[in-house]
Amino acid sequence: MADSVRTQGLFKRFGQQVAVAGVDLVVPRGSFAGLVGPNGAGKTTTLSMITGLLRPDGGLIEVDGVNVWRDPALVKSRIGVLPEGLRLYERLSGRELLHYNGQLRGIPEAEVERRAEELLKVMDLVESADKLVVDYSTGMRKKIGLAAALLHNPSVLFIDEPFEGVDPVSANSLEEVLRRFTGSGSTVIFSSHVMDLVERLCSWVSVMSRGQIVAQGPLDEVCGGRKLNQAFLDLVGVRGNGEEGLTWLGTAKQ
Repeated sequence: MADSVRTQGLFKRFGQQVAVAGVDLVVPRGSFAGLVGPNGAGKTTTLSMITGLLRPDGGLIEVDGVNVWRDPALVKSRIGVLPEGLRLYERLSGRELLHYNGQLRGIPEAEVERRAEELLKVMDLVESADKLVVDYSTGMRKKIGLAAALLHNPSVLFIDEPFEGVDPVSANSLEEVLRRFTGSGSTVIFSSHVMDLVERLCSWVSVMSRGQIVAQGPLDEVCGGRKLNQAFLDLVGVRGNGEEGLTWLGTAKQ
């Protein structure tokens, strides 16, 4: 199976701090892939470089065999992105937002209309389609953001903490859409620190720690008979946090 995403020696430094220290990431085409790691492991920085939002200091990045920084326009036509801390045009309605994204992508108007209506229906946003995005809940924002990312039918979808702050009903809708997307042969790469979610959804997982990939492969192989949460803790190492110094905590006042 060909690789949907591949990086070699990916490196990024911010001042004296090395955020990504030689990442060799591989994601097979058609997989539902999780990128997991502790806070500060370099997940978001890595995804930002792969999607062309942040220039690396070194290394190779390919999406569908195309060099991201040699042909950025072609790569961006093939990917969809749902970033963490999503920024949307809040004074547009949900329907207007999709139509605007379709125009930016150069999709014919009639096709934008058809796709937008189908996405609004699948995301259960038909009744809210003409409300301004500023009045949307967190779950509704994630769903309209995902709809906008899927509108041009990308081959690879990148999503960063897609279920954070989302209610169970909206999360279920998002999961169903993502499963249909990968079921058609496309690829989803999502960053999360919620191990149960990754274990439930993913067929492939890459574990990051301190700016490097410490394990990756099919979920069963990475887990090695353990729950993903335990495998993750074993891989990244559990360090003491100074709990022994909290002798005063919880002591009732006299």
